Parts: sequence; structure tokens; C-alpha cells
Amino acid sequence: MSAAESTYVSTLGKGDSLHQQVLASFPLCDITEEDLTQNPQFCKLVATLAQHVDQSGLTVPLKTELEKAEQKLQSQRRYWLRSEGIHKALQEMTQDHCIRKHHATVPPDQNMFYETMEKCLLVAQCIRQLDPSSTTNRDQPSVLGLTPQQMMELMPSEKNVQRMKQSLSRELEKHLKTKCLSLLSYYQPEWENESESEGLKNSKLSHLSAQMDNEKKRAESLKESSREHSVLLQRQTQLYLSEQIKCIQLLQSLILDHRLRIQTDLDRKKLDYFEGKCELVLQKIKTEMVEIQLDTYKVDTISAHTKMREKLSSDLKASQVEKHSVELKLASFEMLGKDFEALAEEYCRLRQEIEMNTWALKEFTECKDK
Repeated sequence: MSAAESTYVSTLGKGDSLHQQVLASFPLCDITEEDLTQNPQFCKLVATLAQHVDQSGLTVPLKTELEKAEQKLQSQRRYWLRSEGIHKALQEMTQDHCIRKHHATVPPDQNMFYETMEKCLLVAQCIRQLDPSSTTNRDQPSVLGLTPQQMMELMPSEKNVQRMKQSLSRELEKHLKTKCLSLLSYYQPEWENESESEGLKNSKLSHLSAQMDNEKKRAESLKESSREHSVLLQRQTQLYLSEQIKCIQLLQSLILDHRLRIQTDLDRKKLDYFEGKCELVLQKIKTEMVEIQLDTYKVDTISAHTKMREKLSSDLKASQVEKHSVELKLASFEMLGKDFEALAEEYCRLRQEIEMNTWALKEFTECKDK
């Protein structure tokens, strides 16, 4: 970097001031203040570049040549627009004449004027189509084999042409004035119904072009302002999106940290829940097992009581059979003496045994019913 460039950079400012000046020098570039802060050498380079190019990126000599070319183009464009405007106005005059001719009687001299002008316009248009330009190959065949000289033979007489030229400026001025008044009434409708003098109308017409220029400049200024606002909006949108991305990333990290912190509490609560659920299931299983054991005990007790009852019943039946047998023996041996006493004692013993078995059977039956 040369000494002059270094002096220029130092005069721009430092820090935020330099950044703002660099951004203002290149509004069309996609550069943010953060980029300039992170790259100070790049910031200095862009600041140095700002003294050689304008906001559009053109160098000073190229900008000068471009302005000269634009001025020349504007001059040629004005000349073409003037010629084209006069040509369109003359065509409109001939069209208006044709319409008037079908609705009213036109004076002969006026009719001759418009017929002569229409022929001259047609011949001039045909000659322009036949006359090759500097970029066209002159050796190529012309349209229908015609030449501009042949078309000139179709021109009206010189007398009629001269007469037409004498009235042309007056008629053209009248036509253009009518169009300007129509434009004035369209641009400012409140003037249309006002009864004003010819001089006042001409005065308003003289100011119409200036008003149109002001409106055009205002429209261009609004367009430029809109473009600047669009660039600023785009830059702010990019900053907003970048900040949104940072906020989303921060929010994601916070959510992850919060989730990791509460994960231990969640796992502990889940563990307590499953432990409690397992204890309930085990308690239920224990209860069911106790009920099953009680049912099994009841079944075993009933089975044992049933077996005991059957045994006592069989013993009772055997005792009764034995009693009956003893009674029969007692009846047969009743006539016997001492032998009868022995039989009686045996009978008493059997009798007591039967009563004992009967009592045991009764007690067992009551215990079972309870």
C-alpha cells in the first residue's frame, strides 16, 4: 500500500466509522460489518479500493467514458424521439382527417393538404425501407426490385408539396396543442371544466413539461430510494436470519442441557415406579400363593376327615356285627352258669367300645360341620 493510500485509509476513520463508510461505498456488495471486523486487512483493502471505483464498481476513467457515451446516446435518442414523435403526429393527423371526412364535409384545400401529406409519408416510409443502412450488404436484392429513385417518382407534384409545407407547421402546431391540452386535462382533471383564456391555457402548458420533469425526477428518486431500501432490507434480512440461526442453536443447547439435567430425576422416578409396581405384583403373588395353600390345606383336611369318618364307620359296623354275634352267643349260652358271666363281661366291654366309637364319630362330624 502506497503512502497516499495509507493516508486516505487513515482519513476515513477507525472502527465502526470505517466499517460504515466502507459499507456505504459498496452498497451492492454482500459484505456485512461482521466480515469487516473479522478481516481488518480486507477492510483496509476495500477502503483503498473505494478511492479508485464508484459505488457501481466502475473506475473513474471508465465512469467518465461511460458518461460521455451516455450523453451521446441521449442526444441521438432525443433526435430519434423528436423525429419519431413528429412522424407519429403526422400519421395521427392523417387518421383524424380520414375520420372527419367520413362524418363531415372537408374543404377541398384541406383535403388536398392531407392527401399530399399522406402520399409524402408513404413514399418516405418506403424509401427508408428500401435504403440500406451502413451495416447492410448493399449487393443484396431490394424489396420487389424497387429502388429509392423509383419511389421518388410517386411523390405528388412540387406545387402541392410546397403548398403542403407552408401549412404543415401551422397544422402540426394545432394538432400538438390539442394533444397537450388532452394530456393536461388527464394529468390535472380539475382544469378540464374551467373556463380560461387562451393565454392562461398556454401558460399552464408551458409549465406542464417542467411538472412532468419534476414527476419523472421524483419517480427516479423514489426508485433509487426503493433500490437502496431493498439492499438494506436484504442485508438486514441476512443479519436477522444469522441471528435467528444463533438463537436456534443456543435454544437447542439449552434444551439439551436441561434434558441431561432432568434425565437423572426421570430415571430415578421411573426406577421407583417400577420398584413399587414389582412390590405390588410380588405381594399379589404371595397373597395368591397363601390362598392356594389354604385351599390345599382345606382339601387335605377334608380328605383326612373323610378317611377318618370312613374308618370309624367301618369300625362301628364291625362292632355292631360283633355285638350281634355276641348277643346270639349270649342267647345260646344263657343256660350256662359261670360261662355266662364271662360272656357278659365280654358283652360289656364291646358295649363300651361301641359307645366310645359312636362318641368319636359324633365329635368328628360336629368338628367337620364347624
